[in-house]
Amino acid sequence: MHPLCFSPAPRARTAGLAAAALAALGAQAQTAPSAPGDSLPAIQVRASQEQPNGRLPVDQPVESGSRLGLTARENPASVTIVDRAVIDARGAQNTQEILQAIAGVTAHDAPGNIGVQYRGFGSGSISQLFNGIPVQYAIAARPVDSWIYERVEAIGGPSSFLHGAGAVGGTLNYISKLATRHDLSEAQLRLGSHRLREASFGLNRRVVGDGSGTGDHYLRIDANQRRGGSWTEGTDRDSTQLALSLLSDLGRGLSHTLAYEHQKEWVDQPYWGTPLLNPMVGTLRIDPATRRKNYNSVDSLYAQRVQWLRSITDWRVNDALALRNTFYAYDALRDYRNVETYRFNATNTAVTRSAALLQRHDQRLVGNRLDGTYQEQIAGRRSDWAFGVDLSVNKQTRFPNSLSATVSTVNPYVFTTEPFFAVRGMTPGFRPDRDNRVKTVAVFAENRTALTPGLSLVTALRHERIELDLTNRREINAANPARYARSYKPTTGRIGLVWEVAPGANLYVQYATAADPPAGILTTATFAQVRDNSALTTGRQIEVGSKLDFWQGKGTATAAAYRITRQNIATQDPANSSLTVQVGEQSSRGVELAVGLQPTREWALQANASWVDAQYENFRQGGVSLAGRTPTNTPRTVLNLWTSYAITPQLQASVGLRRVGSVYADAANTQRWPAYTLLDLGLSWQINRHTALSARVRNATDRVYALHVGGTQAYLGAPRTADLTLRVNF
Repeated sequence: MHPLCFSPAPRARTAGLAAAALAALGAQAQTAPSAPGDSLPAIQVRASQEQPNGRLPVDQPVESGSRLGLTARENPASVTIVDRAVIDARGAQNTQEILQAIAGVTAHDAPGNIGVQYRGFGSGSISQLFNGIPVQYAIAARPVDSWIYERVEAIGGPSSFLHGAGAVGGTLNYISKLATRHDLSEAQLRLGSHRLREASFGLNRRVVGDGSGTGDHYLRIDANQRRGGSWTEGTDRDSTQLALSLLSDLGRGLSHTLAYEHQKEWVDQPYWGTPLLNPMVGTLRIDPATRRKNYNSVDSLYAQRVQWLRSITDWRVNDALALRNTFYAYDALRDYRNVETYRFNATNTAVTRSAALLQRHDQRLVGNRLDGTYQEQIAGRRSDWAFGVDLSVNKQTRFPNSLSATVSTVNPYVFTTEPFFAVRGMTPGFRPDRDNRVKTVAVFAENRTALTPGLSLVTALRHERIELDLTNRREINAANPARYARSYKPTTGRIGLVWEVAPGANLYVQYATAADPPAGILTTATFAQVRDNSALTTGRQIEVGSKLDFWQGKGTATAAAYRITRQNIATQDPANSSLTVQVGEQSSRGVELAVGLQPTREWALQANASWVDAQYENFRQGGVSLAGRTPTNTPRTVLNLWTSYAITPQLQASVGLRRVGSVYADAANTQRWPAYTLLDLGLSWQINRHTALSARVRNATDRVYALHVGGTQAYLGAPRTADLTLRVNF
């Protein structure tokens, strides 16, 4: 155990949550003992590798788009499901690779600046949920190995009406595997480039009961361990995920699910970026000889430990009314010790290293959500309701110790770096800066009413009361008082129409509103941000679109056109550049298209494309107006194509193409990183009904590309890599 990352207090919290989960699992299992003479449950044998149909899954219910159980087709919004079959077929290794299946989404995993772009907006304006729960912290969405997730869902554009403040650009929801009412056994082994080793297994069993539906208990365990796979010099990653859940059928329409997740990640000498060559104007470049170089301290570190505990009670009261109560607790500890900034000198002959940072983030979230659905009729037309109340307390303490001075200047190609605590002025130990405590109380309602047999009206409304308290843990002065508090009361909603113009084809239109913090995120907001910004920003979207089947059911397609405006953002005061005022405005307009085809039994194809025009309408930085400029790291176009062909019933080949347009690296739009195209190749062999072997080459052309660009460096994507995966179901 590494003492820096996991001190005795955090270990006690880990043990406490784990013990609570195990104790509750045991208590639940004892509520319905096995009948005498019960035999072991039969093992269900499944095909080893489920291949997705080429058609888009528009007829599956989408939790992230509605609490009414609406399918993607029934929802008046652009919603996407990336299910487990697609994750496995494309070999997505983590949550950020899963996001590549969503039209227009780009993401990067730079250790201290996890980023997602969606519909022209960045992470601060995108809500990232875990099983429908917002953590309100962008770094919490650091990529997690994909094994423990069942699917990822997305809704484009403002969605605060459903999930709360912080969703102007869209919502992404990562949904974990949970116990189900059938037996399952599966395992996976992956080996790949850069000493990648990954082992995973999953098991789902009825542990108590006879399958009658009363007194039955189903236990699921999913575990994953991954080591290696890092392509920069000196970097080594070790990660572990464990998901436990117990589903209990208690009778009379009542069931309970207890779920616990543990995620641990340790990265030695994490890669922070590659310095850009001078002059840094126009099209940006790197020196190819520095592509794999790592300028971080020799013992630098990123580490995190994350725990989730959920208690979910479902009660089907009668045919019309269903209730669900979800209690949740989240506990996360993240540690950093890095030298983070690298810059070439004017002649590109030396690299200056600076910005040493020792940091700890300690976050806890506790909440409870009670929601329900009710089906009725109004004037003889079906009218379904969803309603509920959500309470949560989110507290984060940060422990920053930063030094902006130069650490060293090195030869770009042959160099050594120091132990982190050899940096002058940097000493071990954590000193708290401030506590950010966010208390949220929300009530919400949603309705879908059939106006005519082919026309439905979908509405939603959410009101929140958010209280933010900042407590200073360091020196008290005018700029940093002992305590500062502010409250917000956003009300957001949507109204939409869905018209079935023909069997399997519809048109929709919707108007939606959203709210998010004007600068930063509430769990990390500074005294200055809270003091200067008295209100949340407001977001508005108008969207029209269609979802349809075609080619005699062999294909599905979705299309959406939208315009979003975000107002009240913090911008420099034109009269005093040291102050900010909330008069800024940002907008985006765009088009998203997705298509899925199954031309023959052997051939499947899915593709999506997005175009977005994002710009500042009113924004100042450094005393300069940026009106008309494009926000950084926002590509105008993103295109994805994935196709597979069964050469024989046992042998399948696949090809994936991803094209990302050029981006600006600075707010003034004077620095540009060019567009790039990535090619992935795959070959899968179904050895027998239980076993499959897959080989993949990612970035087959070894393209040099950047996932994020800013300041003096680019955060590059992985070069060409290969991996071999053996998957078994038994």
